[in-house]
Amino acid sequence: MSNDGVPKTYPALPHLPAHVGIIMDGNGRWARQRGLPRLAGHRAGVENLRRVLNAAVKFGVPIITLYAFSTENWRRPKEEVDGLLDLLREALDKEVDKLHHNGVQLRHIGDLTPLSDDLKASIRHAVELTKHNDRLIANIAFNYGGRDEIVRAVRSIITEGLPAEAITDEVVAAHLDTAGLPDPDLIIRTSGEMRLSNFLLWQAAYAEFYVTPILWPDFGEEAFYEALRSFAGRKRRFGALDEA
Repeated sequence: MSNDGVPKTYPALPHLPAHVGIIMDGNGRWARQRGLPRLAGHRAGVENLRRVLNAAVKFGVPIITLYAFSTENWRRPKEEVDGLLDLLREALDKEVDKLHHNGVQLRHIGDLTPLSDDLKASIRHAVELTKHNDRLIANIAFNYGGRDEIVRAVRSIITEGLPAEAITDEVVAAHLDTAGLPDPDLIIRTSGEMRLSNFLLWQAAYAEFYVTPILWPDFGEEAFYEALRSFAGRKRRFGALDEA
């Protein structure tokens, strides 16, 4: 949106990623810079989700995966963890009907096991309500870790009794939380940190990376477009050489 309230237009890009993963980092620093408690930063980060989902639709990105809460985040102070769980519950209650109306299909990736029964029910309701929408697929990675996902996939393969010689890249991929979706073409990380932080370890094998110093609550439409523009200018080889 421009300063005069008119929706901003952007030059068309030659190609777009089919799947974008975002490591939403910097909520705590955003709050600290403003003299606010960390939970205020997390709330601002949740409110920013709407802007970014709208931008994904506007720019024509069909799949987005948002890293909301990692398997390691349980190590944070109980007050902060409880606040994050409450924010997820609140966001689902307030936003799911709007997202459904706007054609967004919500999916959860990660392990629901440690969550409370009411929060599990809210997540499952959102997934079921929106499962036929096709304007945008939004994967919410909550209690998600790339290593944990791979371990769960291996356990599932073993439980099915597949012989060792039958296990291929495709078999493993079919047992991951993102089964049926293309791997991410682009991974965006806000706040300037240069690490994956256990996010989509298998799927990101050949993803392009884009790191911005912008903190997540401030990462809006223009910043998203800049990430897409950077991606559009890259040449992807997937381990091969350029053709003569």
